[in-house]
Amino acid sequence: MSTPSHPAPHAGPDGTVDVSGPSTTASGAPVASDRNSLSVGANGPLLLHDHHLVDTLAHFNRENIPERKPHAKGSGAFGRFEVTGDVSRYTKAAVFQPGTTTRMLARFSTVAGELGSPDTWRDVRGFSLRFYSSEGNYDLVGNNTPVFFVRDPMKFPHFIRSQKRLPDSGLRDMTMQWDFWTANPESAHQVTYLMGDRGLPRTWRHMNGYGSHTYMWVDAQGERSWVKYHFHSEQGVEALTGEAAERIAGSDADFHRRDLFEAIERGDAPRWTMSVQVMPYEDAKAYRYNPFDLTKVWPHEDYPLIEVGTMTLDENPVNFFAQIEQAAFAPSNTVPGIGFSPDKMLLGRVFAYADAHRARVGVNADQLPVNRPAVERTNAAVFDGAMTYEHSGAAPTYLPNSYGRPHADETGPVAAGWEADGEMVRSAYELHPQDDDFGQAGLLVREVFDDAQRERLVATVAGTLPDVVEPVLSRVFEYWRSVDGDIGARIQAAYEEAKGASLPGGDADDAKAEQDVIKECRTHADA
Repeated sequence: MSTPSHPAPHAGPDGTVDVSGPSTTASGAPVASDRNSLSVGANGPLLLHDHHLVDTLAHFNRENIPERKPHAKGSGAFGRFEVTGDVSRYTKAAVFQPGTTTRMLARFSTVAGELGSPDTWRDVRGFSLRFYSSEGNYDLVGNNTPVFFVRDPMKFPHFIRSQKRLPDSGLRDMTMQWDFWTANPESAHQVTYLMGDRGLPRTWRHMNGYGSHTYMWVDAQGERSWVKYHFHSEQGVEALTGEAAERIAGSDADFHRRDLFEAIERGDAPRWTMSVQVMPYEDAKAYRYNPFDLTKVWPHEDYPLIEVGTMTLDENPVNFFAQIEQAAFAPSNTVPGIGFSPDKMLLGRVFAYADAHRARVGVNADQLPVNRPAVERTNAAVFDGAMTYEHSGAAPTYLPNSYGRPHADETGPVAAGWEADGEMVRSAYELHPQDDDFGQAGLLVREVFDDAQRERLVATVAGTLPDVVEPVLSRVFEYWRSVDGDIGARIQAAYEEAKGASLPGGDADDAKAEQDVIKECRTHADA
């Protein structure tokens, strides 16, 4: 006798359950009361066999999942990506073919802050995108800056720990942050962005986004190119002053989350124009900068922007936890026509992101509605594990097999691959003609920032230094002199002027005056 099939669950495509009927347990049975526990008399002890009480409390104890280690604080929205250009000569990916419209999800975040931290702390902002394409999910995990702090994934956990909290006091510490940055001078380009206006975007709607990494595109004929992604805000790029950011942090810690939700709710859907820089495959070998170094950009005069399409966010989540907190973005989610590159940080993230979700959400996180691909069918050789919902029935659980379950067996060169040879080494990238750690950071200061932005940069950096101690403090001044001699001198002068002004005489007066200067430095940084 065959087992009867179960009725379809009363849930929409986004996982929303119809709750218009009577209250039930998770197993579907009617609930006697959601207000009163079962007790021996009105004033007597509660009973362990009140399973609805036990289930309610036990589930409540487990409602939270561990927060993300970096990018814990954030939010997002759904929308669509519409292709307006023609890049079919560079990639065969269905999501980027002319005239295509694809449903998508975006999540914006801070890097260092925990779940309860203010949205307006100075920080890099995460810019993670998911395209629910006809070929599977394509995830693009980036930031609101085109570069990053480090170029090797071995350093990534150390960097994140330096931005978190001290082991004894549990406090964040500028000495620790500057110690890491100055000990890793490759960070200079990103730190210059961070200490500039982009470290305090006015809203998520008023910031650009970048794929940051170098990716590979492959066209229908197998021709390979290297690409970088750019998303330019059609609302314009605007920043907060340090004073405004501090004020908002104290009055509305969820300022950016609220702004995005309310903008979409009132019909003011934010839009970004997506463009790419395309580098011919062979150019990478002799380009003046290492094109796979995440701390570098490709100047636009060398590789101009090519418009691809527009991203519009016009649909708020209906359940923040299910659709945003459980969203598991991973750069390992690629589709035909898009591949990786020798970018070491990208290759490390291909493993690390997916593994973080397995640990944080669960080994079957991909089965959740927000993470499920929008394809007709899947045939993944992934079985069992906690919270398995989707399964392959009695089909073979091994590949290949003799009973009709398809399997892949591609051999030969990989379409989205590249050549590599040489002995195994632990080494930085091979230097290209103009590679160094401070050059592009200096160009950013001198050629991109204007006088007002340079003045705010000096004030911001000086405002972080009152509590920084030696030997780190001296390294900070040298670090900025390496970026730009004038800026470095101005930062040191601003620090010494503030410190000198705090010492008018008398021990008590000295201490009070020094604290006043420290407070003033912090308050007016970026003002």
